[in-house]
Amino acid sequence: MSPNQPNQLPVEVVRWPVEADARDHCQRNGTLCLLVVEKGAPAPVLTDLREDWVRAPVAHQDLTVRIAMLRARAARYAVPELDTSGILRFRTRSVVLSPTERALVAELLRRFRALTSRDELLRCLPTREGDTSNALHLHIMRLRRRIEPLGLVIKTLWNQGYQLGPSGQ
Repeated sequence: MSPNQPNQLPVEVVRWPVEADARDHCQRNGTLCLLVVEKGAPAPVLTDLREDWVRAPVAHQDLTVRIAMLRARAARYAVPELDTSGILRFRTRSVVLSPTERALVAELLRRFRALTSRDELLRCLPTREGDTSNALHLHIMRLRRRIEPLGLVIKTLWNQGYQLGPSGQ
């Protein structure tokens, strides 16, 4: 199974409040974090989907289940990120996109998991010469191959447009 799968996302187990610095590090880096709250310590306030807590002492089976649930929740709400240099990141993987691919992905990300019309995507293409419908189809076909290793798919919604989302959902 690839590291991009939800059950492979890394989770840091952090003792709370003793290892508060480790929790801060997880938040800065976007790492999943399970806080093990020490006996008598107040429960932490959670402000991020990427963290959860359990009170010590905790049975190994309970810890395993809590980690699995944290991974599943984080994977469900994960949204790809496209930076200004054209690097598309999703979960633990990334790929560099061409300028045209970058423009198309930026438009698809504006409505992640929802419909993006063909007309909106056609405006992202560099030229209006020739058959732009075929050009769009060709760019989408190439883009599908580029983003597949990230765990992303582009679905065709016939006579409407396209939808970018995680594969398997």
